[in-house]
Amino acid sequence: MSSFEFSARSYEFTTYVDCKNWIGGEWVDAQSGETKPVDCPRHGKAMGNVAWSATSDVDAAVAAAAAAFPGWKATPLKERAQVFYRAKKIMEDKLEELSWLLSHENGKTIAQARGEVLKAIECMEFGCSLPNVAQGDQLDVSRGINCATTHEPVGVCAGVVPFNFPTMVPLWMLPQAIVSGNTFVLKPSEQVPYGAMRLAEVFKEAGLPDGVLNIVNGGKETVEALCDNETIKALAFVGSTKVAKIVYERGAKTGKKVVCLGGAKNHLVVVPDAEIKLTSETVVASAYGCAGQRCMAASVMVAVGDVQHIIDRMVEITEGMTLGQDMGSIINPQSVERINRYITEAEAKGAKILVDGRGKTVDGQPGNWVGPTIIDGVSPDMPAGCEEIFGPVLSIIRVDTLDEAIAIENDNAYGNAAAIFTTNGGVARYAIDRFEAGMCGVNIGVPVPREPFAFGGWNDSKIGHGDMTGYDGFKFWTRPRKVTRRWEMASDATWMS
Repeated sequence: MSSFEFSARSYEFTTYVDCKNWIGGEWVDAQSGETKPVDCPRHGKAMGNVAWSATSDVDAAVAAAAAAFPGWKATPLKERAQVFYRAKKIMEDKLEELSWLLSHENGKTIAQARGEVLKAIECMEFGCSLPNVAQGDQLDVSRGINCATTHEPVGVCAGVVPFNFPTMVPLWMLPQAIVSGNTFVLKPSEQVPYGAMRLAEVFKEAGLPDGVLNIVNGGKETVEALCDNETIKALAFVGSTKVAKIVYERGAKTGKKVVCLGGAKNHLVVVPDAEIKLTSETVVASAYGCAGQRCMAASVMVAVGDVQHIIDRMVEITEGMTLGQDMGSIINPQSVERINRYITEAEAKGAKILVDGRGKTVDGQPGNWVGPTIIDGVSPDMPAGCEEIFGPVLSIIRVDTLDEAIAIENDNAYGNAAAIFTTNGGVARYAIDRFEAGMCGVNIGVPVPREPFAFGGWNDSKIGHGDMTGYDGFKFWTRPRKVTRRWEMASDATWMS
């Protein structure tokens, strides 16, 4: 039994252990001894503390990863993958514990927390499959000459992950990077460090050698130290676009490979022939899953023509949701204030609040809450219509034509996701071919590609080249080696030989 096993199996407030750094296979305090509280969003009070690391802590983690790299690189790929087979089984066995812990530190409902852990396990499965997909290529290119390509680990890698998916997003990175032969330094969000902490224990139990995975907790200085450390050869980041651009520029200055996923303003375009039940339920689920705190959330519905019957059904579904059961809490009080400000500002500018989530609580108890909200009559230039709110707010923009809807989607700075809701294949094809977004859907509210397909948007939603997930992620965390061989001069050699 883990010394960190989480006991809660309900939403009742539960205290937990303090979260330290994981360096070289040991839990250690930050060298300064400094910590910060980790609040449970549902209850608005601290469930534990997390280490607050400085540059020296990052350097220690990188040194441990660098020391472990030669031995891990020399381990056959199929043996590396076996660790992930065992880790997958451990996570399946601990599904309830990991889900309840995630719910408490992040504020998600238990159903959504289970969904995240199951998706994280699916990401782990892709790491298990790499021995079957990671073969190099070879070809006799001329008489007596053979060219081959292999995919080699880059060395020490690092990842910076956000608060909204404490268990899943680290596993966008770790399977491809570690099975490929790299070692890793992970920096979780300081608001939700426990998911990564439990992953460290899972991998330890699965037999991952010490130093292959290291975790440093902290804030801005910790991220900057990862960007600046020249031993780190590849870095991935998931967070806001503002920070993504800073991380990309700072990390690239050291010559490391960097890919950063940023923010989003996803548009779901609904046309009059859309199926009412599928569309209304799917748009609502997209907007309010994870309390809208995900980059794939539907934040704008572009209503083309007369779709009032669909909007009326969406309002009915939304008003029937129970806060705390159907939708979880907001990560912190500052986010509650920001989300409410967007709603209030839209109302002041003439938009109509169809469902108002401001001022909501669960049983009158403390916690960080905003109820599901629908704002109608939003214009594309309103902050609620063009800025990332990252909360349970769905803005409705009304237009007359599909081309107007596509233009609104394409004029937005972000390019993460877009979807069309229609029963007409020609309409769907027309929209998908014209959306300026990296992930598109037809009658899909959250068009997340599943492995082996890669996750990543366009424009201001992704800074850098390549993707960190799926098979593209395997290529990001490796570098190609090209080998040209000749063992003897062919008797019929030509100038090409």
